[in-house]
Parts: sequence; C-alpha cells; structure tokens
Amino acid sequence: MFCVQKYKNLKINIHRIIILPVVLYGCETWSLTFWEEHMMKVSENRVLRIFGPKRNELTEELRKIHKEELSNLYSLVNIFRVITSRRMRWAAHVARMVEKRRVYRV
Repeated sequence: MFCVQKYKNLKINIHRIIILPVVLYGCETWSLTFWEEHMMKVSENRVLRIFGPKRNELTEELRKIHKEELSNLYSLVNIFRVITSRRMRWAAHVARMVEKRRVYRV
C-alpha cells in the first residue's frame, strides 16, 4: 500500500512541476474562446485520470473516474483560476509601467 501511495504522489508531483508549467506558458496574454476552454478542461481531466479506472464495489467492474471524483481526489487548483490570477498579475505589472512603453500602449 505504501508503494502505491508513493507512486500516486510521484505522478501528482510530475503533473504539478512539469506538465502545468508547459501548458500554462504565456497564459497571461491568451484570449481563450469557449471551445479552447472546453478542450483545456478535457485535457486536464485526461491527465488527472492517471490513477486509472475505479472498481465498482458491487459489480466488480472497472469504470472511469468522474469529474467530481477527480476534484475530490486531487487537491490541485483549478487551471482556470491559475490563468485568471496570472492575467491579473500581468495586468498589475502593465498598470505600473511607464506610458511610453509599447506594452502599456497595447
């Protein structure tokens, strides 16, 4: 049991340290459409299903883990909250810039 928990923690750390920074690179300047947001949710759920299928106690059949179970299983922050907070942080940087800079004008 200890080995399985250690393996799960390793997968969560890989997701948090390697996958998320790659996916979120430059998200401060993105303008996401509804379809792109939907596809990001789908891809995030696919990545979070790294624990594999869940066994039903009554029928002993395997099934996919649902979205609600994924959110309860992981204590990770929602990807769209991260994008929103990074956008706000970038907006604060731009607001403090000198008016002569191109980024401020844009």
